[in-house]
Amino acid sequence: MTQNEKLAELSGAGVAVWLDDLSRDRTRNGDLQTLVDDYSVVGVTTNPTIFAAAVSGSDSYDDQVHAMAVRGVSVEEALRTITAADVRDACDLLAPVARRTGRDGRVSLEVSPRVAHDTDATAAEAAHLWWLVDRPNLFIKIPATQEGMAAITTSIAAGISINVTLIFSPERYRMVMDAYLSGLEQRVRDGGSLTGIESVASFFISRVDTEIDERLDKAGADPALKGKAALANAQLAYQSYEEVFSSDRWRALQGRGARPQRPLWASTGVKSQDYPDTRYISDLIAPDTVNTMPEKTLKAYADHGSPGTPIQQTYDEAAKVMKAVTEAGVDLDDVFKVLEDEGIQKFVDSWEELTESVRSELQDKK
Repeated sequence: MTQNEKLAELSGAGVAVWLDDLSRDRTRNGDLQTLVDDYSVVGVTTNPTIFAAAVSGSDSYDDQVHAMAVRGVSVEEALRTITAADVRDACDLLAPVARRTGRDGRVSLEVSPRVAHDTDATAAEAAHLWWLVDRPNLFIKIPATQEGMAAITTSIAAGISINVTLIFSPERYRMVMDAYLSGLEQRVRDGGSLTGIESVASFFISRVDTEIDERLDKAGADPALKGKAALANAQLAYQSYEEVFSSDRWRALQGRGARPQRPLWASTGVKSQDYPDTRYISDLIAPDTVNTMPEKTLKAYADHGSPGTPIQQTYDEAAKVMKAVTEAGVDLDDVFKVLEDEGIQKFVDSWEELTESVRSELQDKK
Protein backbone atom coordinates (compact mmCIF):
# COMPACT_ATOMS: atom_id res chain seq x y z
CA MET A 1 0.00 0.00 0.00
CA THR A 2 1.19 3.54 -0.70
CA GLN A 3 0.96 6.48 1.69
CA ASN A 4 -2.64 7.56 2.26
CA GLU A 5 -3.09 10.85 0.42
CA LYS A 6 -5.54 12.43 2.87
CA LEU A 7 -3.28 11.86 5.88
CA ALA A 8 -0.20 12.88 3.89
CA GLU A 9 -2.00 16.13 3.01
CA LEU A 10 -2.82 16.64 6.70
CA SER A 11 0.84 16.16 7.57
CA GLY A 12 1.80 18.62 4.84
CA ALA A 13 -0.44 21.22 6.50
CA GLY A 14 1.66 20.98 9.66
CA VAL A 15 -0.39 18.43 11.64
CA ALA A 16 1.64 15.57 13.09
CA VAL A 17 -0.51 12.42 12.96
CA TRP A 18 -0.19 10.33 16.13
CA LEU A 19 -1.95 7.15 17.19
CA ASP A 20 -3.80 7.20 20.52
CA ASP A 21 -3.23 3.54 21.33
CA LEU A 22 -0.49 1.02 22.06
CA SER A 23 -0.22 -2.67 22.85
CA ARG A 24 2.48 -5.29 22.67
CA ASP A 25 0.59 -7.00 19.85
CA ARG A 26 0.65 -3.78 17.78
CA THR A 27 4.41 -3.53 18.01
CA ARG A 28 5.09 -7.21 17.41
CA ASN A 29 2.67 -8.03 14.59
CA GLY A 30 3.71 -5.16 12.32
CA ASP A 31 0.49 -3.20 12.79
CA LEU A 32 2.17 -0.10 14.21
CA GLN A 33 4.84 -0.22 11.50
CA THR A 34 2.10 -0.35 8.84
CA LEU A 35 0.44 2.74 10.31
CA VAL A 36 3.82 4.51 10.19
CA ASP A 37 4.50 3.42 6.62
CA ASP A 38 1.04 3.86 5.10
CA TYR A 39 -0.92 6.25 7.32
CA SER A 40 1.62 9.00 8.14
CA VAL A 41 1.69 8.08 11.85
CA VAL A 42 4.70 9.72 13.52
CA GLY A 43 3.93 9.32 17.22
CA VAL A 44 2.03 7.33 19.84
CA THR A 45 0.20 8.30 23.01
CA THR A 46 -0.76 5.99 25.85
CA ASN A 47 -2.69 6.35 29.09
CA PRO A 48 -3.76 4.02 31.91
CA THR A 49 -7.01 3.15 30.10
CA ILE A 50 -5.11 2.06 26.99
CA PHE A 51 -2.73 -0.13 29.00
CA ALA A 52 -5.57 -1.69 30.99
CA ALA A 53 -7.21 -2.76 27.72
CA ALA A 54 -3.91 -4.00 26.25
CA VAL A 55 -2.86 -6.15 29.20
CA SER A 56 -6.28 -7.68 29.83
CA GLY A 57 -6.89 -8.38 26.15
CA SER A 58 -3.73 -10.24 25.16
CA ASP A 59 -1.59 -13.22 26.15
CA SER A 60 1.54 -11.48 24.82
CA TYR A 61 2.41 -10.48 28.37
CA ASP A 62 2.32 -13.98 29.84
CA ASP A 63 6.01 -14.84 29.62
CA GLN A 64 7.13 -11.55 31.13
CA VAL A 65 4.57 -11.78 33.93
CA HIS A 66 5.64 -15.36 34.67
CA ALA A 67 9.29 -14.30 34.93
CA MET A 68 8.36 -11.56 37.38
CA ALA A 69 6.05 -13.85 39.34
CA VAL A 70 8.80 -16.39 40.05
CA ARG A 71 11.10 -13.53 41.09
CA GLY A 72 8.44 -12.33 43.51
CA VAL A 73 8.39 -8.72 42.30
CA SER A 74 5.79 -6.32 43.65
CA VAL A 75 2.67 -5.44 41.69
CA GLU A 76 3.85 -1.82 41.26
CA GLU A 77 7.23 -2.93 39.93
CA ALA A 78 5.58 -5.42 37.56
CA LEU A 79 3.19 -2.75 36.34
CA ARG A 80 5.98 -0.33 35.51
CA THR A 81 8.15 -3.03 33.97
CA ILE A 82 5.35 -4.08 31.62
CA THR A 83 4.35 -0.59 30.52
CA ALA A 84 7.93 0.61 30.22
CA ALA A 85 8.79 -2.37 28.02
CA ASP A 86 5.92 -1.62 25.64
CA VAL A 87 6.83 2.07 25.44
CA ARG A 88 10.54 1.30 24.98
CA ASP A 89 9.76 -1.07 22.08
CA ALA A 90 7.52 1.55 20.47
CA CYS A 91 10.24 4.18 20.92
CA ASP A 92 12.69 1.89 19.13
CA LEU A 93 10.22 1.27 16.31
CA LEU A 94 9.70 5.03 15.91
CA ALA A 95 13.38 5.94 16.27
CA PRO A 96 13.82 6.32 12.47
CA VAL A 97 10.91 8.79 12.48
CA ALA A 98 12.56 10.70 15.33
CA ARG A 99 15.83 10.89 13.38
CA ARG A 100 14.05 11.98 10.19
CA THR A 101 11.82 14.66 11.74
CA GLY A 102 13.92 15.80 14.67
CA ARG A 103 10.82 16.24 16.83
CA ASP A 104 8.29 13.44 16.24
CA GLY A 105 8.72 9.69 16.63
CA ARG A 106 7.67 10.17 20.24
CA VAL A 107 5.88 7.76 22.57
CA SER A 108 4.14 8.98 25.75
CA LEU A 109 4.09 7.24 29.14
CA GLU A 110 2.01 8.71 31.96
CA VAL A 111 2.92 9.13 35.61
CA SER A 112 0.55 7.38 37.97
CA PRO A 113 -2.74 9.31 38.11
CA ARG A 114 -2.74 8.64 41.86
CA VAL A 115 -0.12 11.40 42.26
CA ALA A 116 -1.85 13.95 40.02
CA HIS A 117 -2.34 16.32 42.98
CA ASP A 118 1.11 15.80 44.50
CA THR A 119 3.79 18.02 42.95
CA ASP A 120 6.86 16.32 44.43
CA ALA A 121 5.63 12.78 43.78
CA THR A 122 4.76 13.67 40.16
CA ALA A 123 8.21 15.15 39.49
CA ALA A 124 9.90 12.17 41.18
CA GLU A 125 7.94 9.62 39.16
CA ALA A 126 8.55 11.54 35.93
CA ALA A 127 12.30 11.35 36.59
CA HIS A 128 12.08 7.63 37.42
CA LEU A 129 10.11 6.76 34.27
CA TRP A 130 12.50 8.82 32.13
CA TRP A 131 15.37 6.78 33.56
CA LEU A 132 13.49 3.48 33.32
CA VAL A 133 12.55 3.69 29.63
CA ASP A 134 15.83 5.41 28.74
CA ARG A 135 14.97 6.55 25.22
CA PRO A 136 15.49 10.08 23.85
CA ASN A 137 12.18 9.97 21.92
CA LEU A 138 10.10 9.40 25.06
CA PHE A 139 7.49 11.80 26.46
CA ILE A 140 6.49 11.63 30.11
CA LYS A 141 2.84 12.61 30.57
CA ILE A 142 1.98 14.88 33.48
CA PRO A 143 -1.64 15.95 34.12
CA ALA A 144 -2.28 19.71 33.95
CA THR A 145 -3.56 20.01 37.50
CA GLN A 146 -2.64 23.06 39.58
CA GLU A 147 -0.16 20.86 41.43
CA GLY A 148 1.22 19.57 38.14
CA MET A 149 2.49 22.98 37.01
CA ALA A 150 5.57 23.04 39.26
CA ALA A 151 6.30 19.40 38.40
CA ILE A 152 6.30 20.32 34.69
CA THR A 153 8.78 23.13 35.32
CA THR A 154 11.02 20.89 37.44
CA SER A 155 10.97 18.10 34.85
CA ILE A 156 11.73 20.37 31.89
CA ALA A 157 14.58 21.98 33.87
CA ALA A 158 15.95 18.46 34.38
CA GLY A 159 15.97 17.87 30.61
CA ILE A 160 12.94 15.56 30.55
CA SER A 161 10.58 15.90 27.57
CA ILE A 162 7.00 16.30 28.77
CA ASN A 163 3.52 15.71 27.34
CA VAL A 164 1.17 17.78 29.50
CA THR A 165 -2.21 16.05 29.50
CA LEU A 166 -5.83 16.70 30.52
CA ILE A 167 -5.95 20.38 29.51
CA PHE A 168 -9.51 21.63 29.04
CA SER A 169 -9.44 25.45 29.23
CA PRO A 170 -7.42 28.16 27.45
CA GLU A 171 -6.66 29.65 30.89
CA ARG A 172 -5.08 26.44 32.17
CA TYR A 173 -3.30 26.07 28.83
CA ARG A 174 -1.62 29.44 29.37
CA MET A 175 -0.41 28.19 32.75
CA VAL A 176 0.99 25.10 31.02
CA MET A 177 2.90 27.19 28.49
CA ASP A 178 4.26 29.35 31.32
CA ALA A 179 5.37 26.23 33.22
CA TYR A 180 7.20 25.02 30.10
CA LEU A 181 8.97 28.32 29.51
CA SER A 182 9.86 28.56 33.21
CA GLY A 183 11.43 25.12 33.01
CA LEU A 184 13.52 26.11 30.01
CA GLU A 185 14.61 29.32 31.74
CA GLN A 186 15.58 27.35 34.87
CA ARG A 187 17.62 24.94 32.76
CA VAL A 188 19.47 27.86 31.13
CA ARG A 189 20.22 29.34 34.57
CA ASP A 190 21.54 25.95 35.66
CA GLY A 191 23.88 25.88 32.68
CA GLY A 192 22.04 23.09 30.86
CA SER A 193 21.45 22.68 27.13
CA LEU A 194 18.00 23.06 25.59
CA THR A 195 18.88 20.75 22.70
CA GLY A 196 16.60 17.74 22.40
CA ILE A 197 13.98 18.92 24.88
CA GLU A 198 10.48 18.67 23.42
CA SER A 199 7.02 19.20 24.83
CA VAL A 200 3.42 18.99 23.73
CA ALA A 201 0.32 20.30 25.49
CA SER A 202 -2.61 17.88 25.17
CA PHE A 203 -5.81 19.90 24.84
CA PHE A 204 -8.90 17.69 25.11
CA ILE A 205 -11.70 18.10 22.58
CA SER A 206 -14.69 15.75 22.43
CA ARG A 207 -15.34 15.60 26.18
CA VAL A 208 -15.90 19.38 26.13
CA ASP A 209 -18.77 19.00 23.66
CA THR A 210 -20.26 16.12 25.61
CA GLU A 211 -20.36 18.11 28.85
CA ILE A 212 -21.44 21.44 27.37
CA ASP A 213 -24.09 19.92 25.07
CA GLU A 214 -25.70 18.30 28.10
CA ARG A 215 -25.74 21.61 29.96
CA LEU A 216 -27.14 23.46 26.96
CA ASP A 217 -29.98 20.93 26.80
CA LYS A 218 -30.73 21.42 30.49
CA ALA A 219 -30.71 25.20 30.05
CA GLY A 220 -33.13 25.00 27.13
CA ALA A 221 -30.62 26.81 24.93
CA ASP A 222 -30.73 27.20 21.17
CA PRO A 223 -29.93 23.72 19.75
CA ALA A 224 -27.81 25.41 17.09
CA LEU A 225 -25.18 26.05 19.79
CA LYS A 226 -24.61 22.35 20.38
CA GLY A 227 -21.46 20.75 19.04
CA LYS A 228 -19.61 24.03 18.61
CA ALA A 229 -17.92 24.67 21.95
CA ALA A 230 -15.15 22.05 21.80
CA LEU A 231 -13.79 23.30 18.49
CA ALA A 232 -14.15 26.96 19.49
CA ASN A 233 -12.38 26.25 22.78
CA ALA A 234 -9.46 24.59 20.98
CA GLN A 235 -9.29 27.31 18.33
CA LEU A 236 -8.94 29.96 21.02
CA ALA A 237 -6.24 27.84 22.65
CA TYR A 238 -4.28 27.91 19.41
CA GLN A 239 -4.64 31.69 19.33
CA SER A 240 -3.00 31.72 22.79
CA TYR A 241 -0.25 29.46 21.47
CA GLU A 242 0.49 31.92 18.66
CA GLU A 243 0.67 34.80 21.13
CA VAL A 244 2.98 33.08 23.61
CA PHE A 245 5.32 31.61 21.02
CA SER A 246 5.83 34.91 19.24
CA SER A 247 6.66 36.80 22.47
CA ASP A 248 10.01 38.31 23.41
CA ARG A 249 10.21 35.84 26.29
CA TRP A 250 9.98 32.95 23.86
CA ARG A 251 12.40 34.46 21.32
CA ALA A 252 15.08 34.69 24.01
CA LEU A 253 14.76 30.95 24.61
CA GLN A 254 14.48 30.15 20.92
CA GLY A 255 17.81 31.86 20.42
CA ARG A 256 19.31 29.30 22.78
CA GLY A 257 17.94 26.39 20.78
CA ALA A 258 14.54 25.86 22.44
CA ARG A 259 11.69 24.25 20.52
CA PRO A 260 8.08 25.45 20.92
CA GLN A 261 5.66 23.36 22.96
CA ARG A 262 3.21 22.20 20.31
CA PRO A 263 -0.54 22.02 20.96
CA LEU A 264 -1.76 18.42 20.77
CA TRP A 265 -5.44 17.75 20.10
CA ALA A 266 -6.50 14.81 22.27
CA SER A 267 -9.82 13.00 22.68
CA THR A 268 -10.54 13.50 18.98
CA GLY A 269 -12.88 10.55 18.48
CA VAL A 270 -16.45 11.88 18.34
CA LYS A 271 -18.68 10.80 21.23
CA SER A 272 -21.99 11.63 19.48
CA GLN A 273 -23.38 10.07 16.32
CA ASP A 274 -24.89 13.46 15.51
CA TYR A 275 -21.46 14.73 14.44
CA PRO A 276 -19.22 13.74 11.51
CA ASP A 277 -16.62 11.22 12.64
CA THR A 278 -13.73 13.35 11.33
CA ARG A 279 -14.83 16.76 12.63
CA TYR A 280 -12.18 17.01 15.35
CA ILE A 281 -9.50 16.55 12.74
CA SER A 282 -10.87 18.51 9.79
CA ASP A 283 -11.54 21.66 11.82
CA LEU A 284 -8.34 21.66 13.87
CA ILE A 285 -5.75 22.02 11.13
CA ALA A 286 -2.89 24.42 11.82
CA PRO A 287 0.91 24.48 11.59
CA ASP A 288 2.93 22.97 14.43
CA THR A 289 0.09 20.94 15.91
CA VAL A 290 -0.31 17.27 16.78
CA ASN A 291 -3.56 15.31 16.46
CA THR A 292 -3.56 12.01 18.34
CA MET A 293 -6.35 9.77 17.07
CA PRO A 294 -7.90 6.43 17.96
CA GLU A 295 -7.35 4.02 15.05
CA LYS A 296 -11.04 4.18 14.11
CA THR A 297 -10.86 7.97 13.71
CA LEU A 298 -7.53 7.76 11.89
CA LYS A 299 -8.94 5.28 9.36
CA ALA A 300 -12.13 7.38 8.98
CA TYR A 301 -10.11 10.44 8.00
CA ALA A 302 -7.97 8.34 5.67
CA ASP A 303 -11.17 7.16 3.98
CA HIS A 304 -13.32 10.30 3.73
CA GLY A 305 -11.72 13.18 5.64
CA SER A 306 -11.34 16.63 4.13
CA PRO A 307 -9.76 19.85 5.44
CA GLY A 308 -12.08 22.40 7.05
CA THR A 309 -11.42 26.07 7.77
CA PRO A 310 -7.83 26.62 8.96
CA ILE A 311 -7.72 27.48 12.66
CA GLN A 312 -6.19 30.94 12.14
CA GLN A 313 -9.34 32.04 10.29
CA THR A 314 -11.71 31.02 13.11
CA TYR A 315 -10.78 33.19 16.10
CA ASP A 316 -13.58 35.77 15.87
CA GLU A 317 -16.27 33.14 15.36
CA ALA A 318 -14.82 30.96 18.13
CA ALA A 319 -14.97 33.86 20.60
CA LYS A 320 -18.62 34.47 19.66
CA VAL A 321 -19.46 30.80 20.22
CA MET A 322 -17.94 30.72 23.71
CA LYS A 323 -19.67 34.01 24.59
CA ALA A 324 -23.01 32.61 23.42
CA VAL A 325 -22.50 29.43 25.44
CA THR A 326 -21.82 31.49 28.56
CA GLU A 327 -24.85 33.72 27.91
CA ALA A 328 -26.98 30.58 27.56
CA GLY A 329 -26.25 29.85 31.21
CA VAL A 330 -23.30 27.46 31.01
CA ASP A 331 -20.69 28.03 33.73
CA LEU A 332 -17.49 27.32 31.81
CA ASP A 333 -15.26 27.40 34.89
CA ASP A 334 -17.38 24.65 36.41
CA VAL A 335 -17.37 22.70 33.12
CA PHE A 336 -13.58 22.70 33.00
CA LYS A 337 -13.24 21.74 36.69
CA VAL A 338 -15.69 18.85 36.29
CA LEU A 339 -13.87 17.62 33.17
CA GLU A 340 -10.47 17.73 34.88
CA ASP A 341 -11.77 15.91 37.96
CA GLU A 342 -13.51 13.28 35.82
CA GLY A 343 -10.43 12.88 33.61
CA ILE A 344 -8.18 12.20 36.61
CA GLN A 345 -10.73 9.83 38.14
CA LYS A 346 -11.15 7.90 34.91
CA PHE A 347 -7.40 7.30 34.75
CA VAL A 348 -7.28 6.39 38.45
CA ASP A 349 -10.03 3.81 37.86
CA SER A 350 -8.15 2.40 34.86
CA TRP A 351 -4.93 2.32 36.90
CA GLU A 352 -6.69 0.34 39.62
CA GLU A 353 -8.10 -2.02 36.99
CA LEU A 354 -4.63 -2.47 35.49
CA THR A 355 -3.12 -3.03 38.95
CA GLU A 356 -5.68 -5.70 39.78
CA SER A 357 -5.16 -7.37 36.40
CA VAL A 358 -1.39 -7.54 36.92
CA ARG A 359 -1.83 -8.72 40.54
CA SER A 360 -4.09 -11.53 39.36
CA GLU A 361 -1.68 -12.48 36.56
CA LEU A 362 1.26 -12.57 38.99
CA GLN A 363 -0.64 -14.94 41.26
CA ASP A 364 -1.73 -17.18 38.38
CA LYS A 365 1.77 -17.42 36.90
CA LYS A 366 3.55 -18.44 40.12
